[in-house]
Amino acid sequence: MLARRPKESREGYSVFIATSLLLLVAVILGGMGAHVVDRMRSSANALDDNRAILAAEAAVSSFKGKLAATVRDNAVWDEAYKAITQGDRDAWTYENWGKTSADYALYDGVVLTAPAGGKSIAYLKANIIDPHEYLGAKFLGQTESAARPGMDPTVNFFRSGDDIIAVASEAVQPFGSQVEDSQYYILSFFKTLTSEVVAEMAKDHQLPELHITYRPAADLLNLPLTDIDRIEVARLAWPSAAPGNTIFDEVRPFIAAAIAVLGVYLVGVLYAGWSETRRLKSLADRARHEATHDSLSGLLNRLGLIEGMDRLMQANKSRMLVLHLIDLDGFKAVNDAWGHAIGDQLIRLVAEALRDIHPDAAGVARLGGDEFALIQLGSANLAELDDQLLERLKKPFFIEGRTIEIGASIGVASRDDAEDAHELLRRADMALYEAKETGRGCAIIYHPDLDRQREKIAALESELRRALQKDEIQPVFQPLASAASGDITGVEALARWRRAEGAIGPDAFIPLAEKCGLIDILGLQMLRKSIVASKAWAPLSLSVNVSPIQLCNLNFAGDVLAVLEEEGFDPSRLTLEITEAVLMSNPEQARRSITALKSAGIRFALDDFGAGYASIGTLREFGFDRMKIDRSLVQAMDDGSTGRNVLTATISLAMALGIPVTAEGIESADQADALRVAGCDQLQGYLVGRPMGRDELVSWLASSIAA
Repeated sequence: MLARRPKESREGYSVFIATSLLLLVAVILGGMGAHVVDRMRSSANALDDNRAILAAEAAVSSFKGKLAATVRDNAVWDEAYKAITQGDRDAWTYENWGKTSADYALYDGVVLTAPAGGKSIAYLKANIIDPHEYLGAKFLGQTESAARPGMDPTVNFFRSGDDIIAVASEAVQPFGSQVEDSQYYILSFFKTLTSEVVAEMAKDHQLPELHITYRPAADLLNLPLTDIDRIEVARLAWPSAAPGNTIFDEVRPFIAAAIAVLGVYLVGVLYAGWSETRRLKSLADRARHEATHDSLSGLLNRLGLIEGMDRLMQANKSRMLVLHLIDLDGFKAVNDAWGHAIGDQLIRLVAEALRDIHPDAAGVARLGGDEFALIQLGSANLAELDDQLLERLKKPFFIEGRTIEIGASIGVASRDDAEDAHELLRRADMALYEAKETGRGCAIIYHPDLDRQREKIAALESELRRALQKDEIQPVFQPLASAASGDITGVEALARWRRAEGAIGPDAFIPLAEKCGLIDILGLQMLRKSIVASKAWAPLSLSVNVSPIQLCNLNFAGDVLAVLEEEGFDPSRLTLEITEAVLMSNPEQARRSITALKSAGIRFALDDFGAGYASIGTLREFGFDRMKIDRSLVQAMDDGSTGRNVLTATISLAMALGIPVTAEGIESADQADALRVAGCDQLQGYLVGRPMGRDELVSWLASSIAA
């Protein structure tokens, strides 16, 4: 019979085996850790080197792009083309480019190369030079490659002695059209990569010790600079930052300490794991509650609502289940007037009211902000419950001595054939959207037409995006005439969207553009197209409508000024027409944008005066340059003396404030005569001229002048 191993020996053996296994694991983990650290060091070095190379490429690309943009702005220029081909070319070149090169940041020199071997004009720092002697024989090849109009500028590097020079060339051509003559003068700007220029590139793109070298630099990171034949003329070089080595040196003592601590940690982790499991279970239960409940109101949140509806739908398949989405009307005004602390208290009071609103309320949730949800489980009449909700939320709430009145809009969806809670929530949300669009303070029950309507809007939105990409939306122009003389004094640009399926009116696609975030793109497109079309109509003024959302965009003023500068349009010819809605929704941002644009010479007109709530305070506070009377006031003039008196009083008000008046919708000579007598100085309407395309307007203007 075999002797039994003593208990102590067996336990010791087990401890030995366990210790050996732990030691083996520790050695394996240590080796893997060392390998990982080395790979991380190498990878960090490689990643940073790749970043640096990309940064260097970006620096060169940016430098060439700025030079190309400069030559493009000067080469594609009607005045330059005319002066060079028909005027005193030498004098014009010196005054506009040669003299500027003396201390200009964007280029050091300019070369105007004549076609067919003619005389070239070249300046370096305002001094006359021989371009072929300075830039070398390959410069001829660059000018020949740039001799065709409509091409992007040709940009390459040249070496002159120890200088590396970037040269951008483009054919001098009129803007927007080509000339039958196939030979063009070539304008070239060049910029020397001085140490200051290279230092600026290094600073902008985080490339310390960036410099130019003419020899291979095996120990440095480098990027070749090539000429027109893709032959290297020099290199940008800089040392590798080697962040992986630096980090490794910094953490080496800690790695050694970690190895020493590993043994202690392996023992402690067994006990810590056991106690941590118990603690994490408690935390998980608490986190689960927090994940499904709103911290402010104590109600379910969106996740809790979805899970609750799923459980109720599974457990009560034969009972009616209805979801009511509730959006508070006027909650933002409460926050703006009394602050978020009062708003939070109001949210808690609303939550309490909803909990006790009806016995069939199986659950209440806050989905965020001022939106709540109520799950109805039972046979109560939907309209009755919604009326009860609306009436309760119309009653005043009393908070810290304040009487606060709000309201609500409700979207309702019943389970019916909804497959799950997400679909039910989507349907209720669509019904809520319809309730808010309808006018708020009401309840709308979901019906399939809402889906079809939303799909129609979504399809139209997609079509609008494609129309903007394909440039299908174009401006038309309606003339503005002097009331006194009848002379045409300006035009108003109006957006038109014409499709093969039929035109869509601006009253449909402009609100859609505002809702889906396309109004800034559409507005700038219309502004640019209108400016391009009307540049040749000087001195006629140009009026362009601006959406309230555009004016509230922080970048709006800068975008408008950039378009004017790019197109060379006189700001004093431009009038931006806005309605008072923008001034009421965001007056501070509107004031900033208006002030910035007025300081540049742009005028502003208050549009649709008489159709809304435009006030004397608005006219005075924002300093409008013109007031446009809405066509409804003009049409009311034909209804009797009351309408005529109101119109006369409106014009008298503007005259008292020193603001010129434009009347819209003039369709008869009697209306024009009455407005002229009343003091209106500008007329617009079918009597003056209907909206026309650019070419049609040009013909119309020519015939008007001839008549």
